[in-house]
Amino acid sequence: MSYDVEKPDEQWREELTSSEYAVLRRAATEPAFTGEYTDTKTKGVYSCRACGAELFTSEAKFDSHCGWPSFFDPKDTDAVELVEDRTHGMVRTEVRCARCGSHLGHVFEGEGYPTPTDQRYCINSISLRLAPDEG
Repeated sequence: MSYDVEKPDEQWREELTSSEYAVLRRAATEPAFTGEYTDTKTKGVYSCRACGAELFTSEAKFDSHCGWPSFFDPKDTDAVELVEDRTHGMVRTEVRCARCGSHLGHVFEGEGYPTPTDQRYCINSISLRLAPDEG
């Protein structure tokens, strides 16, 4: 898959902190309940920390109490890429930034949350940067 933003691995390592690199470029997961945006209620737009693409809005964020920020829908359908993930002996759906291919988290369906889509985009805080609404 080719992305609009592609950089050599050395450049990603220079531009991201070691923790950001581990999650965004190596699909690691930040520990539950430690992320900056887990309980954030601030209105705004969440963008990819690696490339700045707008991914989610505060309107789609909800409390899932799972330990990571949860959204029921991306900002735009083509903002994220969904990829089958068979690591750790499970079959899950990985969520990546469609612009640079960075790992964001996973999406789950059918968990019964009272949201419009019955989906939970479980996203690492460290993959995101929140731009608060003006005003």
